[in-house]
Amino acid sequence: MKGFIIKEFLQIFRDYRSMAILFGIPIAQIMLFGFALNMDLNNAHIAILDRAKDAYSIEFSNKIASSKYFILDQNIQSEKGIEASFRKGKIKEVIIIPKDFTKKLMNGEGADIQVIADASDPNTASILVNYTRAIATDFQQSMQQNLKEIPIIIPQIRYRYNESLKSVYMFVPGIFTIILMLVSAMMTSISIAREKELGTMEILLVSPIKPVQIIMGKVLPYVMLSFINATVILVLSYFVFGMPFNGSITLLLTEGLLFIVMSLALGIFISTVSNSQQTAMLLSMFALLLPTILLSGFIFPIENMPVILQWISNIMPSKWFIIIVKDIMLKGANFMDVWKETLIIISMTLFFIVLSIKKFNIRLSEN
Repeated sequence: MKGFIIKEFLQIFRDYRSMAILFGIPIAQIMLFGFALNMDLNNAHIAILDRAKDAYSIEFSNKIASSKYFILDQNIQSEKGIEASFRKGKIKEVIIIPKDFTKKLMNGEGADIQVIADASDPNTASILVNYTRAIATDFQQSMQQNLKEIPIIIPQIRYRYNESLKSVYMFVPGIFTIILMLVSAMMTSISIAREKELGTMEILLVSPIKPVQIIMGKVLPYVMLSFINATVILVLSYFVFGMPFNGSITLLLTEGLLFIVMSLALGIFISTVSNSQQTAMLLSMFALLLPTILLSGFIFPIENMPVILQWISNIMPSKWFIIIVKDIMLKGANFMDVWKETLIIISMTLFFIVLSIKKFNIRLSEN
């Protein structure tokens, strides 16, 4: 029994992949959960439309900008710029200061400020509105020493793209992304790993079929099946959960098809570095599931993560696809609004395809 146990330990220590699963994944999980599971918000990008442009309105704008919760991204000159700012996706809130802001404060009247929040992520919108209210209260208290009348600032709240703050508007795009990525990547990775286990992959590699033809032959059936899966998800989200389709359905399906191809290419790459179906499944689940949930902005705001995790989130395809889905479905965005995210996903698709073909060429030369 003692010798058998020692043999098992030695076998585990010699297998670097098993060591990575035993120690690497738990460490990565605790680090990700420890840093990413934070519902507080810092450094949210906002814009201000100051119609008064006097001493008190400027002071109020500076107080908001100096808060750790906000970053003043731009000063909007007219209401026409509000929609454009939101469509870019970076601005989470717009604050409008009226012309009679100072006059009403000095007279002790209620000075209304309008707060417009991007509620495509309802949790983020609610938190930012509460921060704005708290800063407005603190500002009016600091002004009581200088004014005879008690100043009152009344925030008028308006939510864009999700006025009723339905959480399903946030979860459907994220779940849509996770299902497409995991199912597509897992199916293709297991498919090729099965060929290796059965020994048929070696026959394919020494045959006249080129590596690119092998990859295309594996990918195309799953492209069609995954596209049907995506269509079913969108139909259910519209008729069952009441998700709006403010943008082009054709554009959304095209972007979904692109993301499916990218996920399948990623699955092909995972399969080329896996020797068994079990390894391919573990890599697909642990290497994609947790990062997709934690680092894509699906649930937890990326802006509040450490800088290194924000950098890592940029290489997560799911982050960019979630932005595309939200912008098209909720904001009615067109292609020019999401061209940057689309280009990033295209680049990732080509990257994984090239790596997969290169890996196949190496295996072909070894045979």
